[in-house]
Amino acid sequence: MNFKSIVSTFVLLMVVGLATGCASSIPAAPPEQRSPADPWEPMNRSIHTFNQNVDRWTFKPMAKAYEYAVPATMRKGITNFSNNLLGPLYIINNFLQGKFRRGFSETGRFLANSTWGILGFVDVGKDLGMQTYREDFGQTLAVWGVPDGPFVVVPILGPRTVRHAVMIPLNFAADPSFWIEDDVTRWSLYLVRAVDVRARLFSAEALIEDSYDRYLTVRESYLQNRLFLIFDGEPPEDDDFYDDFEDFEDFEGDEPQPD
Repeated sequence: MNFKSIVSTFVLLMVVGLATGCASSIPAAPPEQRSPADPWEPMNRSIHTFNQNVDRWTFKPMAKAYEYAVPATMRKGITNFSNNLLGPLYIINNFLQGKFRRGFSETGRFLANSTWGILGFVDVGKDLGMQTYREDFGQTLAVWGVPDGPFVVVPILGPRTVRHAVMIPLNFAADPSFWIEDDVTRWSLYLVRAVDVRARLFSAEALIEDSYDRYLTVRESYLQNRLFLIFDGEPPEDDDFYDDFEDFEDFEGDEPQPD
């Protein structure tokens, strides 16, 4: 598997996914009724549907096979290993945000897990009482005062704001896997980690599947979660931020009921 074959596969998935998923079952709101945070809703819905199709035919079946074939203890080790590889990203961004105590704590956790924890397969840091302070470059831009920009759905990667999306290359570059020269090893690591993450989402999937409009549920959940992360779990009270979610709840309540 070389880089050219991977790109070709991705392009094929794009073509098939967009061909079968451009029409969303629920149309986008008219321009005058769209959320100010989501002016690109028609495009975002199409990409969201494409992502669903890709997930349905690739990641979800692989995650089910992974969950069935790999023992829970081994899956836990893979999850720990994947999380540990995000350590440099967290370290860099804690320092960039001026959170020096957290940055040093993340550094200690990463070093402990990478050595005593056998490359992170054992979460020694957790056993030592070290917390994880998850920060990425999108959050750093927010702390520096950069506006979030419109909501956007990125093919394969899912929901983002423009501020978060433009920092995707730097987020990847901070991952040690990015610097592995052998293509097969690097992309195999990415695939295993992606499947592991997808398997962990099964428990939360029912919340989305049961919603009337899956797209709106994903959008509002993402935006609220990002606000929570940016403000370290203490987001400001902003009634305007929740207006769209309340409107969505009202919309759900207007759903026709069977006779």
